[in-house]
Parts: sequence; C-alpha cells; structure tokens
Amino acid sequence: MAIQPLRRHKIRGLYAITPDSENTGELLGKTQQALAGGGRGIQYRNKSVDNGLRKEQAGLLLQLCRKHEIPLIINDDIDLALEIDADGVHVGRDDSTVSDARKFLQQDKIVGASCYNNLDLAIEAEKQGADYVAFGAFFPSVTKPEATPVSISLINHARQILTIPVVGIGGIQLNNAAMVIHNGCDAIAVCSDLFQAGNIRVRAAQYAQLFAGNL
Repeated sequence: MAIQPLRRHKIRGLYAITPDSENTGELLGKTQQALAGGGRGIQYRNKSVDNGLRKEQAGLLLQLCRKHEIPLIINDDIDLALEIDADGVHVGRDDSTVSDARKFLQQDKIVGASCYNNLDLAIEAEKQGADYVAFGAFFPSVTKPEATPVSISLINHARQILTIPVVGIGGIQLNNAAMVIHNGCDAIAVCSDLFQAGNIRVRAAQYAQLFAGNL
C-alpha cells in the first residue's frame, strides 16, 4: 500500500535542515536519528550534488518522513517537489515566489519563505499564501556565513502582525535556541549543530524538550 501524503501540516518545533552529502545511506541514517529524537519537519537542502542524486535522495527521504508522519520540504526546487510529491517547498528571495509555488503546488502542500531580516517580505509572503516564514540569521551561521544578522526583537514584532508560524534560523545551537523560542518562534531550523552532533538522536531530543508544553 502506498504511503499517503500528509495534509497541510503546520511547521512547529525542531525543523531539521539536511546537510550537503553525497553519501545517501549516511544522510538517511542521520535523518532517521533526527526524526527519532523528535524532529517535527525535515527540509532537504543539498547544493553539492547533481539533479539525479538529488532526486534519489529526496525520494528516499520522503519515504522515511512519511513513515514518521513528518513533512518533507524541498529547498528551492518546485519541480523536484512536484516530481516526488513532497509535502512542500521552501523559497528564498532569489528563488521562485511564494505565489509561483502556490500556483504549481496543490493547496494542501506547505510553502515556506525565507524573509531574512525583512518583516515586509514576511507580510507579503503571508499575503501570497505562505504557510510559514523564516527569519535569520540570529547568530553566526556555519552553513551560511554571509547571512544578514537579525535582531531577536524582530520575532516579537512579527508575531504581532503575522498569523502564520515563525521559524528562527541561522547559527542556532543548543546553548542559544531557548532565547529564540522564548521570544516567539514556533520552530527553529537547525543544520550543523544537529547533524554534526556525536549523537543526533539525543541532540534532537534536547531541542525537542525546549518546546515542551508549547506544541
């Protein structure tokens, strides 16, 4: 029996961003640990491999995520999201627009948008049909060292205006995540501090615990 796609799932809690990897088995194993520890969403992001391997990895990750009933979001690739019937897509300022993504994806699919340090971008993204917006980087980021710094106060301002979930991203580690969460983020996007941990399952559980009572 085919595993059915998720209905439009709200992004909450630990939102794991996969690292660049050519080793599909290792990528799947690490993602399995992140899900077992309490990951509530997975975003597939791999800028270092060709389209064929990206499709293979994304398809296998989708099967894994569906078993856990957790959404798989594809970073910056509407075509790939459509091809494998992923649960949604995440777009950035230089990618497709939210309205483009919403036009091509079914209404029950998730569309997220990077808004950096710009609340106006977030307001427009919500108008265009985004299901969540991401602000960051709140801290220096290993994954994107050139990212624009963002003040924590932006979260409070955004929560007063937006009705969709707010995701914090950029340099988030276990020792600073609580600050972002307690200031109003519904989810935190984590890559390096999660997938480079000695025990990914334990690290994911530690992040998940920060949301206890808030989900």
